[in-house]
Amino acid sequence: MSTAVSPLAPTDVPDLPAIAGVRLATAAAGIRYKGRTDVLLAVMDKGTTVAGVFTKSKCPSAPVEWCRAKLGKGQARALVVNSGNANAFTGKTGKQATTLTAQIAAKAVGCGINEVFLASTGVIGEPLDATKFDGVLSTLAETADPGDWMGAAKAIMTTDTFPKVATATVRLGKARVTINGMAKGAGMIAPDMATMLSFIFTDAPLSSAALQQLLKSGVEDTFNAVTIDGDTSTSDTLLAFATGTAAANGAPKIGRASDPRLKAFAKAFRDVLADLSEQVARDGEGARKLVEIIVDGATTKASARKIAMSVANSPLVKTAIAGEDANWGRVVMAVGKAGEPANRDKLSIAFNGIRVAKSGARDPSYNEAEVSQAMKQPKIQIKISLGLGKGRDRVLTCDLTKEYVAINGDYRS
Repeated sequence: MSTAVSPLAPTDVPDLPAIAGVRLATAAAGIRYKGRTDVLLAVMDKGTTVAGVFTKSKCPSAPVEWCRAKLGKGQARALVVNSGNANAFTGKTGKQATTLTAQIAAKAVGCGINEVFLASTGVIGEPLDATKFDGVLSTLAETADPGDWMGAAKAIMTTDTFPKVATATVRLGKARVTINGMAKGAGMIAPDMATMLSFIFTDAPLSSAALQQLLKSGVEDTFNAVTIDGDTSTSDTLLAFATGTAAANGAPKIGRASDPRLKAFAKAFRDVLADLSEQVARDGEGARKLVEIIVDGATTKASARKIAMSVANSPLVKTAIAGEDANWGRVVMAVGKAGEPANRDKLSIAFNGIRVAKSGARDPSYNEAEVSQAMKQPKIQIKISLGLGKGRDRVLTCDLTKEYVAINGDYRS
């Protein structure tokens, strides 16, 4: 964990309200470092439904495989998250560790082992000693509190420099329902489902099927549109839990995501995902600039996404932004290598609203001093107009600095 908070960290951090049916507790179990809070237990009431999306990596962690196997039942009573060790690339011992962790948690909470969900983050390739959870989880189950959201968000951090939380309140039927979320992630971010670890909780009475559809559609333009370094983690996990306790206050039970009564909730749910995913981009390892890349005029939205990701993942583009250099030549390079339809002579590029290239050449009105001043801003927008169609997309990334190399060069030491 870095000691210096990212200069892009949000200045307005919300207080997350309690959600009926959810209790949280954290502890230092000594997973990797002594004295560091590194385990989170979330205890949920009976009847809580669950949904999840996970990494598409062909080398997934043991907890990812555990959650995938349990998701079909649609019920959850406990979530155990540890930092410091990803329990990935750990073979049979990794599977044994997940089973033992779930057994300890189930006993502590008083639920079935299939109602326990797991997530781990940290170093890859080192065995996780699950015996360290013995005793710790039983104490956490006894002391779990409805209001410890910030402590929970801090417990799952690794190289993050600040805890990432978001909340929303919206009306569902006759009741006000709450959505709280937390996330962790600063490096190894190029999601192919969600990103790193993120957990969403609500008191809305949603079926697991409705919650799953909301989650699957919600990540596409939020977490799936963020990249820090182009590397997809083995551990990417996004789980959502709905306790259903708001039904007692008049919230209708929702069985389908297409239910028209869910419209306002669906928007608020997506807003929480969008907030958390932007915070991940703001906390990119060593980041000093938040970068928004907009591609329009593409043949399709999918094509625009691929081009935007090509630009966002280019080390040359990212280092130019770190150096506050509006080097549109590097943007042209990244557009051209994406393998998507593009016409050099129709291409236009703008940095923070200042057009620097037009119709395949430098803009006639280009002013170096004006653009250089714009590049000093903490947020940089690169807009790329292809002039080929109506496809449009947006992704978030950050610059690439020397600090990124330093953080990852020392990660295992």
